[in-house]
Order: sequence, then structure tokens, then C-alpha cells
Amino acid sequence: MAHCIVPEAEEILDKEFPVLDKGFVRLVDYYGSDQRIVQSARVSYGEGTKSVSQDGALIDYLLRHQHTSPFEQVVFTFHLKMPIFVARQWVRHRMGRMNEVSGRYSIMKDEFYVPADDCISTQSKDNKQGRNPDPLPKEEAEKVRRDFEKGQEDSYKTYSEMVESGLAREIARINLPLALYTEFYWQMDLHNLFHFLKLRLDSHAQYEIREYAKVLLEMTRKVCPMATASFENDMRDSVSFTGEEMEALRAVLKGEANPLADKKLKRFEEKIATGIQL
Repeated sequence: MAHCIVPEAEEILDKEFPVLDKGFVRLVDYYGSDQRIVQSARVSYGEGTKSVSQDGALIDYLLRHQHTSPFEQVVFTFHLKMPIFVARQWVRHRMGRMNEVSGRYSIMKDEFYVPADDCISTQSKDNKQGRNPDPLPKEEAEKVRRDFEKGQEDSYKTYSEMVESGLAREIARINLPLALYTEFYWQMDLHNLFHFLKLRLDSHAQYEIREYAKVLLEMTRKVCPMATASFENDMRDSVSFTGEEMEALRAVLKGEANPLADKKLKRFEEKIATGIQL
């Protein structure tokens, strides 16, 4: 099986794509491509004898029917720079392999995330873990930004003084805030990367991690355009229904009363609304 070279992916290797105010995503390496997926699915050699349209149909079939092992043949390695609070959401995806800069060995850089004015808002009234989509008035947002910057400046000043005094770096770093930028290498196969993207591109995901997911999606498209198109159609832009919900859907289509009630009905209606929006 020949090594896969994708010209579009080669063009972006080692290039930094900015995210947020000081972060970036960099594609360090990749192994495999759309061709590797179809090769491993057919257990064939070289370029194979199938047409591009047949390859695309096969990839779509595999993803739609959750035959995931061929997608695990494609592997990405990224270099990422992001605020620590985003990185702590990132590591919830445990199938990735990660190596992060260490504050025990290194002096942490004076780099902190400060959200833009249009990203500063109050707590959502209907989402316990999210923010209101409407930003604060400009003057209020600017005050919040100044408070962030002042706290970060004070924290880093104390950290620097402790390090200079000889205090152990692993102790001095303790009070550094979650807004501090960190860097790490992250390796993940395409199957698990698609799972990551489905969750982190969702509108309910935190804005900051969605911004990274958007860049990852476009990088993935460079390496595996057919698989990424299938992901968007079959995973990102699809809605799934439970057995009960399918029965309710059949009843509604027949003009019968919806058998669902209370929370189940609300969840069903939300899925219908989401499908219409998609």
C-alpha cells in the first residue's frame, strides 16, 4: 500500500492558522487520505481499480452505516496553541494522544486570552453551561476586558517574581489563570476526529473551542475531501431519532395524534426544528 501524498494537504503543512487573539492550529503531519480509507475497506493495493465516484460512494456508505475502522487508518498530528480552559475541554476527548508544554520545566509565556467585546455576555437563561447570544453593551464589555487584563497582569507579575526569587516553577505557576495560553501536540485518527468535530462544531459548544474546530474541519478537508463531505452530510448536518420518536414521526405523518408527552415531546419537537434549520 503506497504512502498517501495529498498536494492540497502538503501546501498547508507546518503553516500556522490563527485562532482567537493569540492562538493557532498547525498541521504537523498526516498519514493516509480518502484513498487509504477505500484501500483499507477493500483490502486492495495501490490506487485500486475503482472510480472517484465509486470511492466517494463507498466512503459515504461506510460513514453512514458506522463502519468506522477504515477511517482509523487516517491519522493527523496537530500543533495547537490555546487558552488552558479550552485545552481542558479538549482533553475530554480521550482517544487523542497529547504532549503539552510543562510549567514545571518551562517558564510560561506572558500570553493570556482576552475575549473580544462581541463575545462577552451574560449567563444564558435556558442553557446552564452557556452564554447569552447577545453581547453586553460596549462600555460594560470594555470594563470586563479591562478587569481581565488587570487580573492577568497582576497574576503574571507575581508568578515572575516568585520564579526570580528561586521558588520552584511547579509552585510558582499555581495561581496562573485559566486564560493562560498553552501549547501541545495532538494526534488523532479520522474516526475520532469526526466525533470531536461533531460535538465541538455544535452550536451548544463553547464559542472558543468552536473556533478551533472550524479550522480543524478545513484542514481535514484538505487531506480527506470526500470523507469530510460525507461527515458534513451524514454526521454534522443530520438529526437522529430514537425508536419512540420514529413511531411518533410515523403517527404525525399519518395525521394521527403524537403519542409523546412532556420532556419526550419537547425533545422530539426540538429535533424536528433542528432538522428544519439544517
